[in-house]
Amino acid sequence: MFSYLSPEQRVPANHPLRAIRRITDTILEQLSPLFSQMYSGIGRRSIPPEKLLRALLLQILYTIRSERMLMEQLQYNLLFRWFVGLNMDDPVWDVTVFTKNRERLLKADVAKRFFELVVGQAQSADLVSDEHFTVDGTLLEACAGLKSFQRVDQDQSPPPDDPGNPTVDFHGEKRSNQTHESSTDADAMLARKGGGKEAKLSYSGSVLMENRNGLIVDAEVLQANGTAERDAALVMLEQIPGGQRVTVGGDKAYDTHDFVAECRNMQVTPHVAQNTKRPGGSAIDGRTTRHPGYAVSGKKRKRVEEIFGWMKTVGGMRKLRHRGLQLVGWMFTLTAATYNLVRIRNLTMALG
Repeated sequence: MFSYLSPEQRVPANHPLRAIRRITDTILEQLSPLFSQMYSGIGRRSIPPEKLLRALLLQILYTIRSERMLMEQLQYNLLFRWFVGLNMDDPVWDVTVFTKNRERLLKADVAKRFFELVVGQAQSADLVSDEHFTVDGTLLEACAGLKSFQRVDQDQSPPPDDPGNPTVDFHGEKRSNQTHESSTDADAMLARKGGGKEAKLSYSGSVLMENRNGLIVDAEVLQANGTAERDAALVMLEQIPGGQRVTVGGDKAYDTHDFVAECRNMQVTPHVAQNTKRPGGSAIDGRTTRHPGYAVSGKKRKRVEEIFGWMKTVGGMRKLRHRGLQLVGWMFTLTAATYNLVRIRNLTMALG
């Protein structure tokens, strides 16, 4: 009837979450001054931001599709309680309170700061290259259906036959982002992966990967407007510290004259794949392809797909659960930080 073992004693010493918890605790200690500014010293007690952030990391690590299910897991999962920092008899928060407190982390841009500190941990362990990078982007399917993509200037429609799932006949109608907008998520835009693929309401998520160990050093989410991948790449390349020349790999989508010229202006050597079928020819010529480093960047570039594979299958980024560019970007950044935590743990274990 009684148990005298704490959650700390029940978690095995070699459990993978222990190494991730140690790194997370170090980072949260550095974020403590920021957390102190976010919360008032009077009034009703809020959820400690350290516990809130650990719970969000668990949601990503264990592919929990909703915050309501996350609260349910915290009720009876000893491993989750230990990681978050809850004792056996501590009450679990109401899901509405949890969501409201998460908004405070969003306003303070805690995900970006947390991500930067995770990258700092990798740099201190000498796991990150500061010379060779790869950039790539992917479409993130928005939390909105095609039925919500309606004309901006349309008149008030009559009551639908089924308010929960109305009948909408848009076959034969020409729809575009210039004339239509989603009533569910106004920031989502209609986009497709390639010719012959179906168009979906989406965002464009991009990452900048260092080539030594495949860690993410920057992440960006923009509206899927057709040039978002290249726009995000230039934004992230500008954030690379130092003035030394670096290289950046990429697929054929980055082989445009404007992108290549802008990279060279920023002292970045573009090692992007040549697209000889593009009108006007490839922007990459023999001055770049003759160097052995160009071939090496081409081999390393494939590792960025592992990042997107993890973020979509494990991190829940295949079908977004949140709406709005700011919140989607916040969650994408936190998912990138979580991927780095797992990667740092694996690299540290492999190196002994």
